Amino acid sequence: MSTPTPAESTRKIGELAESSGVTVRTLHYYEEIGLLVPSARTEAGHRLYGATEVERLYRICLLKQLGMPLDGVRASLDSQGADLGQVIGDHLVDVDARLAAENRLRARLARLVGTMSTGTEPTTEILDVLEDMSMLDTTVNRPISSLVYEDIEEAFRFLTEVFGLGPGELTRDPDGNVVHGEVEIGSGTLWLHPEAAGFDLSSPKNLGGSSGSMVVLVDDVDKHHAHASAEGATVRYEPVDQPYGYREYGAHDSEGHLWSFMKMLEG
Repeated sequence: MSTPTPAESTRKIGELAESSGVTVRTLHYYEEIGLLVPSARTEAGHRLYGATEVERLYRICLLKQLGMPLDGVRASLDSQGADLGQVIGDHLVDVDARLAAENRLRARLARLVGTMSTGTEPTTEILDVLEDMSMLDTTVNRPISSLVYEDIEEAFRFLTEVFGLGPGELTRDPDGNVVHGEVEIGSGTLWLHPEAAGFDLSSPKNLGGSSGSMVVLVDDVDKHHAHASAEGATVRYEPVDQPYGYREYGAHDSEGHLWSFMKMLEG
């Protein structure tokens, strides 16, 4: 890359991170996977980001907020023909819809408070509130879980290739060792955490068993099971219809964490 003439619209990576709220580590990873590459570097080697990169970062953050995994974000950006004005307009429509839903929910909650004060059965009002709550169930506040692994890089490969989870970030130390990983699970994120003796954090591989499990909703339990089995997953129990209304199966990941993949039964 050529060294650009300094311009007010050009930002170094630290400035972009501070102004956008996206961490420097994340920007480094986006560059590593080719999702967001700086437009140029200074003579000293500092990354520089221009208006085009700022626009692309906005699109990336918007798509991630909507729950799209990074591989889907990349595909969408590579094929996206909409100009920035259209994207911002669509975003504005989405925000307006959310504000309208929040105002509607507030009004219904106020009516529910009045109903409760009269001693009237509030079942209908509660159902209305639940309806509006479901409409506001977005991925703006994304749940984050964490599991401990001895080999984060292999766990990342297993979870994305065998279980089909969305690939997120892999962070390496100066020696190239993976020290942190992330995968996308629907609207949530799973952090792959290294073992840490000082915090009593160990992988089930070294503990000899797992004390919990991860539960993931999938579109087709049997199809997911067939793929995971073919890729070498250790299946704990085969797909089965459970009395609590879900079809599910269980499998262990590369280090013994138990995962349950399920879908609600119809009817």
